[in-house]
Amino acid sequence: MGKDWVLKLLVWREKNIKEKNFILILSFIIGILAAGAALILKYLIHFIQNLLTEHFSISDANYLYLVYPIIGILLSGLYVRYIVKDDISHGITRILYAISQRKSRLKPHNMYTSVVASSITIGFGGSVGAEAPIVYTGAAIGSNIGSAFRLDTRVLMLLVGCGASASIAGIFKAPIAGLLFTLEILMMDLTTTSVMPLLISSATAATVAYIFTGPTAQFSFVQTEPFITERIPYVIILGIFCGFVSLYFTRVMNWLEGKFRKLGNPWKKFGLGSIILSLSIFLLPPLYGEGYESITRLLSGHPDVITDGSIFYPWRDNFWVVFMTLALIVLLKVFATSATNGGGGVGGTFAPSLYLGCMGGFLFAYTINHFEIVIPLSEKNFALMGMAGVMSAVMHAPLMALFLTAELTGGYDLFLPLMITSTVAFGTIRIFEPHSIYTMRLAKKGELLTHHKDKAVLTLLKMDSVIEKDFLIVHPEMSLGDMVKVISQSHRNIFPVTNHRNQLLGIVLLDDIRNIMFRPELYNRMFVRKFMISPPGKIEVGMTMEKVMKIFDETNAWNLPVVENDQYVGFVSKSKIFNSYRRVLVHYSQD
Repeated sequence: MGKDWVLKLLVWREKNIKEKNFILILSFIIGILAAGAALILKYLIHFIQNLLTEHFSISDANYLYLVYPIIGILLSGLYVRYIVKDDISHGITRILYAISQRKSRLKPHNMYTSVVASSITIGFGGSVGAEAPIVYTGAAIGSNIGSAFRLDTRVLMLLVGCGASASIAGIFKAPIAGLLFTLEILMMDLTTTSVMPLLISSATAATVAYIFTGPTAQFSFVQTEPFITERIPYVIILGIFCGFVSLYFTRVMNWLEGKFRKLGNPWKKFGLGSIILSLSIFLLPPLYGEGYESITRLLSGHPDVITDGSIFYPWRDNFWVVFMTLALIVLLKVFATSATNGGGGVGGTFAPSLYLGCMGGFLFAYTINHFEIVIPLSEKNFALMGMAGVMSAVMHAPLMALFLTAELTGGYDLFLPLMITSTVAFGTIRIFEPHSIYTMRLAKKGELLTHHKDKAVLTLLKMDSVIEKDFLIVHPEMSLGDMVKVISQSHRNIFPVTNHRNQLLGIVLLDDIRNIMFRPELYNRMFVRKFMISPPGKIEVGMTMEKVMKIFDETNAWNLPVVENDQYVGFVSKSKIFNSYRRVLVHYSQD
């Protein structure tokens, strides 16, 4: 009965609402739902954090910092392993993979499981961000709503983008950043068809967030020290500094993730993650949770906040203690973040990159001001610029970092220095890392969609869709007469030669035997092994289409055999790829 009702609704929609208008309606609904999920996640995190830490002393070390983070990653790890029974880490990377490899389809449980797991992880002190989990949640909402209405892959991709945009807009109250996130990180092209749904979702989510949390920006920032052009050289140096901080963060993050993967056993991962995380937070309490409170205090010009609740509190007015604490935070944040995720927690690198940028920018100006090397620098202004710089470099998204930082703080008076820092930091890391922290895993496997149209379409093409298997097989011991009989039954000009184990030994080209195939006196004297040749190249099952096209270019061939573990599978033709390429290009570029 329920299925009949759904089918009737689908039929009614197709008859009465045009697809373009229906997408706009869905983008509005997705904006509301994604914003609701973002608000729920923020509430749960703050509720758990306040419940656990409201009685903590500011002036003394709090030994519960050694316990809470361990409980958090244990609970979230058990929840994921025994209830969810699916890997929900690296949410943004999984969205990118779903877009490029799974036709933008995300599982229904992704609409809520990341919210539960990340709220436990971060509420108990896990040093990660809530943004990647909520983006995963919003994208899953868009994907599943589109799937419920039987919309095609092209529309599903757009609705996934709407969910992601709405999530960023909702959790940060930053609609422009939400739109730019989809363009720069999810690498979705902005067309006349996509711009309106993305705008509607972002604006709707931001509006919902404003209604429920008030009109103030995420971080309190008051511009008291105007920016002057004499400080531009130091802004450029800050950008370079942020680029190298981001490179350190990215490289160490990948190295640590590799170490955790090699452990294999989840309890070993939990043990190592617990030790690193709890000790880091006990030594440096600002590493607890997202760290947004520390960002707010630094942007207000209160550096002493970083010693609150730590063993360093008695020396909070000492420059070297503050300097050492800031430097340790910059160095150890990546260890705390990796330990949280590697030990079983669920969270992203969005907040850590903002946090790291704020600490790095403040440390930069704080150190220069102490030694009075140059004209005084505004420490809170440079902390804000550092946020834009590190986020731009880590995520390879300079525009999103620029507008997100401005929208988070209302710091539009610093738009020019924010732009400079963001651009320079991005340019610096691009020298060493061509891909962002989200995309490098997929780029190594050739599964990443990019704004490069050719590469994007080739990524969407699948090997299975272009393999042709109607080639007649011949064997080395067959005579020319037998070969002629096979040719008479075939409409192909190429014949794969295999042995009794189906291993590819070579190929026979019709053009190579045309001069002898009409000479009956040779039919019993010539054998396939005499006139077969080696193929100019071979395609392995599982190769990326970009690699396949590279082999075609290198060999100048139009047809190449496909093998799997040396077993013959079929042929791939360049013309078949071109036809499929055109079909995919037209499908995903419709306006």
